[in-house]
Amino acid sequence: MSELKPYNRYYREMGGAMVAYVIVLILSLRYGMRLEHGPLQTVVYLAPMLPFLLAIWAVVRQIRRSDEFMRKISVEHLAITAGVTAGWTFTYGFLENAGFPKLSMFTVWPVMGAVWCFLSVKEAISNRPKH
Repeated sequence: MSELKPYNRYYREMGGAMVAYVIVLILSLRYGMRLEHGPLQTVVYLAPMLPFLLAIWAVVRQIRRSDEFMRKISVEHLAITAGVTAGWTFTYGFLENAGFPKLSMFTVWPVMGAVWCFLSVKEAISNRPKH
């Protein structure tokens, strides 16, 4: 049970950051479009990045709390995630030249998150104790 304690802390930190992110995102979208174009609107639209930085901080803290093996796995997953995302965005750039619709930069993080999640779930399943 004590093995789960660092993960519970991570889930609380990440969950809190994501709740704050969603709240600030909704508020920034709601009020940002009411403002005139300019520096204030830009700051309001960038406001969700503050809680997003808390999410990054939660990931860094979790990796630092982890043992050597888990750090190795985490870095490996991040490297694979970066490679898959780079390959996908580079390939899609050529597809845009062929007439495919332009994609927003907002599509990059969900791809990275999905690959990272897939790798983590795959790792958890493959290391599950067998009965």
